[in-house]
Amino acid sequence: MQGRVLIIAGSDSGGGAGIQADIKTVTALGGYSATAITAVTVQNTQGVSGVHPVPADIVAAQVSAVLSDIGADVIKIGMLNDQATIEAVASALESDAAGIPIVLDPVMIAKGGHALLVEAAVDTLKQRLVPLAAVLTPNIPEAEALTGESIDDVETMERAARRLSEQGADAVMLKGGHMPGDKITDVLFDGDGNSEFFSESRIDTPHTHGTGCTLASGVATGLAQQLPLRDAVIRARAYVRKAIETAPGFGAGHGPLNHGHTVTPFYE
Repeated sequence: MQGRVLIIAGSDSGGGAGIQADIKTVTALGGYSATAITAVTVQNTQGVSGVHPVPADIVAAQVSAVLSDIGADVIKIGMLNDQATIEAVASALESDAAGIPIVLDPVMIAKGGHALLVEAAVDTLKQRLVPLAAVLTPNIPEAEALTGESIDDVETMERAARRLSEQGADAVMLKGGHMPGDKITDVLFDGDGNSEFFSESRIDTPHTHGTGCTLASGVATGLAQQLPLRDAVIRARAYVRKAIETAPGFGAGHGPLNHGHTVTPFYE
């Protein structure tokens, strides 16, 4: 069940999110990860204090180098930072990644509030990458930015997921962790008119840094291993929940998950 996942994302020096979380997740779920790093961030559990973008042509060259040799069964995209990087990645994928499913996690803001995608690049993301996505995995603020609509409850979550599908994504998994309440509900819209809601009790903990990256990479790994989308989502959600429950408690702020735990080959 190995499955090759090419991850295009930024580096997190604290190890809890970004490329580091992606690699850990893919490995824990039995996949093989290759990477194209888009930016180096200076961060820890208390926030991001600096972002150094990798030149766009170097990002694209990393993508092409991996695909021309190792290949990929799925491509997972996270932090892209700016318009030039989005354009370069989109062109590289159109040239070298025909037929490879893409899981697009439209990373915009870090857990501590630092912008990881410049505002001017949101439209470029919508126009160039959303239509290439087999699965789009926004959280609520990201979905609001992409649709221009407020999301206040599960009904408006589902409506937003449908709107995002209309923008070109084959399927949308809208993550509900930002919605207040004792329960967290994620919405999966499969692009064929079918929606499914996944709800669980909220875990009272500050150690949730990297949950979005981790969930998207978990889904990407499942798809790379030929799991149906629904099964990939269920296994990824189970992995994330256990990673939160067993978080090591590092740092004084939003701490990292325990990416080192294992789940069954499927999703129990």
